[in-house]
Amino acid sequence: MGPPPPLLLFLPVLLSWFGGTWAQDTCRAPERLQDAELQEDFSSEQSFPVGSSVSYVCRPGYVAIPGKSSTRTCGEDLEWSPLEQFCTERKCRHPGELEHGFINVTDLTFGSKATFSCERGFRLLGTDEITCVIQNKGVDWDKDLPFCERIPCKPPPSIANGHFTEADHYVYQTSVTYTCDEVPRGTDPFSLIGSATIFCTFDENSNGVWSEPPPECKVVRCDNPRVENGRKISGFRPFYSYRDAVIFECDPGYSMTGADVITCEANNTWYPPKPTCEKIAGGQCSAPEITHGVVIPEKSVYGEGESVQLQCSAGCAFPGGAKEVTVTCQGQDTWSSSQSCVCGPASPGYTPSINYGRVIEGAKPSYSVGDVITIECYAGYTLHGEARIEYLGENKWNPGVPTCQLSAYVIAIICVIVVIVVFLAAFWAYKKFLSQNGSYTVDESCKETCVLKYNVPAEMEETAQMN
Repeated sequence: MGPPPPLLLFLPVLLSWFGGTWAQDTCRAPERLQDAELQEDFSSEQSFPVGSSVSYVCRPGYVAIPGKSSTRTCGEDLEWSPLEQFCTERKCRHPGELEHGFINVTDLTFGSKATFSCERGFRLLGTDEITCVIQNKGVDWDKDLPFCERIPCKPPPSIANGHFTEADHYVYQTSVTYTCDEVPRGTDPFSLIGSATIFCTFDENSNGVWSEPPPECKVVRCDNPRVENGRKISGFRPFYSYRDAVIFECDPGYSMTGADVITCEANNTWYPPKPTCEKIAGGQCSAPEITHGVVIPEKSVYGEGESVQLQCSAGCAFPGGAKEVTVTCQGQDTWSSSQSCVCGPASPGYTPSINYGRVIEGAKPSYSVGDVITIECYAGYTLHGEARIEYLGENKWNPGVPTCQLSAYVIAIICVIVVIVVFLAAFWAYKKFLSQNGSYTVDESCKETCVLKYNVPAEMEETAQMN
């Protein structure tokens, strides 16, 4: 067998060269897109000749944008032609309104979420979050909307010897009031221990709870309190029940240890405990007694030589008219002076009289302590004092009622006018004097006529003749 022909020797090389050139003149399959995929006809191809085109379809959850091309072409540079976005996310409808609640939704596109919450006193029934998903070749929310219900409470607890105001239902902010039952006449009454009114609220888990436990109705009776070397000054009763109070004071020569006010508590005892009155040592004094006033400083015992101030209450004064006096402990529970304040009926104040002025703010038919008025003067007058004054009682004002006086400018003008008038009057008098005492020449022929016509005095006529 002879050697192969030369053409057969080059055939594999030629086939390899043609095959390589053909393989390089195609585009690879286009890249995957997030919002679209190749039509089914092109999805299985791995290479595409130059000039061939492929088309895309939008993926579920996306919709084609009108006017935008979804076709790409394999170019001579073996690259696919650029492609504008031609698919956009589908949008769910707005979830709507949530009565007594809030909807938080930032977007309505495919894959977005909406969350829900309720107003104070309401709780969410249903899901607190929904998602926009693919449904029936479109998109829609994956769950139904929840709703907000007013937080309910269980019926309030019943109590022994009492009852409460009932309601049709008990929800957030509903309140109930407890009352103790009536008892037969001559029987000790029930006392309500605790808050009479409770209301429906909620806990950290939005479960309805009552604001506090219900009160209790029971008989409370405290003994009649007595203090040796002391006496009651308030709280006289035949018997003492819950929250009844008594005020004590010590007899002269004794000082108090403990609280002067005690209250009957639910456990049938007094709180704080009853005070005691102890004998005052020779060089000390108990607090001075004063009606309608206070002692400053206030203590139970004062040393000999110690001074205090006695101050009367508003509307009251000591017999001499003073509001405050100073007394000194002289030992043996004796003070240098013992006085009491005298209180008169509080009389309303009246608008003060202001010459050449008026009240422009706060005017009333009558005034109470603390009322304030504002005063201004008429034009040409100056206010001397404060414009705003406060009523102190007994027709007294602080600071005092101001006055309205002519301003210096007006006074200067008046003085100038007076000087001018006086000058003119003097000048007129001088002219008149000259006219009455000057020289006259009277013609004999008209002497009588002149006397009659001009009423010339006889003396002037004789003077004229002599001249």
